[in-house]
Parts: sequence; C-alpha cells; structure tokens
Amino acid sequence: VQLQAYGGGLVQAGGSLRLSCAASGYTFSRLGMGWFRQAPGKEREFVSAISWGGASTYYANSVKGRFFIDRDNAKNMVYLQLNTLKPGDSAVYYCAGSVENYGLESPGRYDFWGQGTQVTVSS
Repeated sequence: VQLQAYGGGLVQAGGSLRLSCAASGYTFSRLGMGWFRQAPGKEREFVSAISWGGASTYYANSVKGRFFIDRDNAKNMVYLQLNTLKPGDSAVYYCAGSVENYGLESPGRYDFWGQGTQVTVSS
C-alpha cells in the first residue's frame, strides 16, 4: 500500500489548509484512515480518523471544531480540512491506513503510513 500525503505549506494563524492523501495498492474502501502529526521534539499524536465508509469520524480534542476529515472512496482519497490554524498546529502531518475499522485513534492500529507533509503556521 502506498500513501501519498500533500497539501501542506506555510500559512498565517487563522488561515486554512486542505491536506490530501492518495492511496493505492489496496481496497481503499476497506481501510480505516487517519491523520497524525509530529512536531519537533514531540511524539506523534493522533489528529483525526475516519471509518471505512466514512460514517464515523474521530478528532483529537485539540482540533475538534476546527479540522474536518472526509474521504472519497471512488477516488481513493482522504482529506483533512484545517481551519482556524494556530501556531501550535505546526507539525509534519502523516496519513495512515488501517485494515481495522475501530480503535482508529491509536497509532498502533495502523498498518500503512505515508510520508509526511509539513504544515507551518506563523503567528
């Protein structure tokens, strides 16, 4: 399975970005998908996840109400809309895929990881 994340960049505080992740090599509709992030000197942390069919979504408390995840199974894509960005959101953002459809907040649940895309929020 290959996961390719893109869409990061430099944005001012209060701005928005839309991250995308393209998947190949697996039946995408049977992958739980998640986004994680890692800032320098910090551990990788859960940001958001979405179940196979998109019926269930999950968010870290720190991003709830500001970030929104969705997927397009026909295009093998998952997206993360980042709104009202804060400097504390600066990190490398990773997309990940799980053959499971539960426990998607846990990084240990994931089988496949993409390379990261850098998000930098200036104050």
